[in-house]
Amino acid sequence: MGSALADGEVLKTLYILYACKIERKMKTCLIAVLLLCCVFAKAQQSKKLFTAGHAGAFIGGLYDGYYPYSSLKQHGDFGLGAPDKLDGELLMLNGKIYKTQAGGQTQEVKDTELTPFAVVNFFRANKKVVLNTLMDKNKLYACLDSLMPNQNGIYAIRISGKYSAVKTRAFPPVRQVPYVPLAQILSLQHFFNFTGAEGFLVGYRIPAYMEGPNISGYHFHYLSNNHQNGGHLIDVLTQGITIEICELDGFTVDLPQSQAFKNFNFKQDRREEVKQVENGKND
Repeated sequence: MGSALADGEVLKTLYILYACKIERKMKTCLIAVLLLCCVFAKAQQSKKLFTAGHAGAFIGGLYDGYYPYSSLKQHGDFGLGAPDKLDGELLMLNGKIYKTQAGGQTQEVKDTELTPFAVVNFFRANKKVVLNTLMDKNKLYACLDSLMPNQNGIYAIRISGKYSAVKTRAFPPVRQVPYVPLAQILSLQHFFNFTGAEGFLVGYRIPAYMEGPNISGYHFHYLSNNHQNGGHLIDVLTQGITIEICELDGFTVDLPQSQAFKNFNFKQDRREEVKQVENGKND
């Protein structure tokens, strides 16, 4: 009888060990499936442009932030935008968001802060070109056009390297309510000039059919290698650069639900205002 009990205990122990082994395998398989799902989801996301806010409304004076940076990071690791109440210029690089203020300070922002307008994507370059040619902004854009033949394509562009000169700008905080359109406060912008600079240009070429919610054409922000200088790109003279291009295949837009947005006049043509704001001048 003692032997039978011993055999029963052995069988019970073996069963428990077997069950534990099966459970461990199931957990391992489940983790593997979850990881694959995350990789697949990220691969899918990497081909989309995500816009928080509406460019036309933002340029028209809707400067109040509504979209958290923490949520923005769920849609990309690369991009640009504006801080709450236009307190500078934003740039996202390698999943970190930096703000350059009108005083010239550049710092990483907190995830809890808000943006009124930003565009981001997961950057996965499918074209890379190294150039050791002096190019001003116009020549640089012409060069980029030759590398991106699809005039209706959505392109994210990362440029790294050395620059003979970089000119950027940033706006101070806007406190006067009601807000006026951005083109009417260009006199408040602060300009920065950097020579012998090294850093990144983060930007996009957006097709004409996306004008309104986005800013069509080229749009770049700058960040120095030491993360201490930045701003919206006004002018540049390249020296030795690496151009990386990521072509996207779609876009989504998240719209504010504020009363100001609901009452905003979208019938007004703001294309000239957008041009003035991008160039940093009224002519």
